[in-house]
Amino acid sequence: MANAAAPTAAVPTLAPPLEQIRHLAEELRLLIPAVRVGEALETTKEFNPETFWRRLNEAAVNVSREATTLTEVFSHLPLPSPQETQRFCEQVHAAIKAMIAVYYSLPKNQGITLRKLVRSTTLDIVDGMAQLMDALFMTPTQSSENNDLISYNSVWTACQQVPQIPRDNKAAALSMLTKNVDFVKDAHEEMEQAVEECDPYCGLLNDTEDNSDNHGDEEDDGLGYPNNRDLYWSEEDQELIIPCLALVRASKACLKKIRISVAENGKKDQVAQLDDIVDISDEISPSVDDLALSIYPPMCHLTVRINSESCDPTARR
Repeated sequence: MANAAAPTAAVPTLAPPLEQIRHLAEELRLLIPAVRVGEALETTKEFNPETFWRRLNEAAVNVSREATTLTEVFSHLPLPSPQETQRFCEQVHAAIKAMIAVYYSLPKNQGITLRKLVRSTTLDIVDGMAQLMDALFMTPTQSSENNDLISYNSVWTACQQVPQIPRDNKAAALSMLTKNVDFVKDAHEEMEQAVEECDPYCGLLNDTEDNSDNHGDEEDDGLGYPNNRDLYWSEEDQELIIPCLALVRASKACLKKIRISVAENGKKDQVAQLDDIVDISDEISPSVDDLALSIYPPMCHLTVRINSESCDPTARR
């Protein structure tokens, strides 16, 4: 009887350690688009907030731990073997997937605003981990540049933000309203500072002195200003700035009143109403920013008027 030797299964060849790190970074970035548009998982189980937040915190701690472990083994020579690297990469990938799975377990009825905040932090963690993989792959081991890239990497910072996420939709709405109030306040202060520093005759003396010999008989424009219109506001521009400032002040006051009203009268179970309020607030803030940017010379009056209409708080639904 002939004894035939059983064929040995081919063992797949593992990529070198750094190549596996590069591939892991690519895999992590492929997860990001789905997280941005992903919906909550359908479930018949009643949502338990305490369980959710406990799981989310544990997932963030696990991601941070895996990031630290991988960083430590790749921060000195010799590098881990391909087999060890595979195990480390699988653990990192599993930790990230677990973090995403917890986010997906947050149902929509807990509030769109709250889900956006959790999603944003989750995306920061995934992207931060991918950036860490880039640093480990691209920067020489044990170099000062490597240490700097790793120590300032955002994955640990993002993980530390998880306990700071608001725990209900009212708190999330107040967080977003406060952010938008501060944003509009900064834009208003920037506009006021620009107006205070504006000199409509800026450069007149120097221009006159520099050009007196060669252009002594050159006429200024119709407004009596020098010909560097891109650097200052005309009289018509300045007349338009006054109502723009008033409109931004009104937007700021409106957002402040909304925030106070939500803080004093908002109920945690008014999920949809709170989301609508935040949506309106989110529309006002970038419109104010557009208006602030459009007043700088050279000013286009049509653009300013369009942006003014966009940020008018009385025109909101």
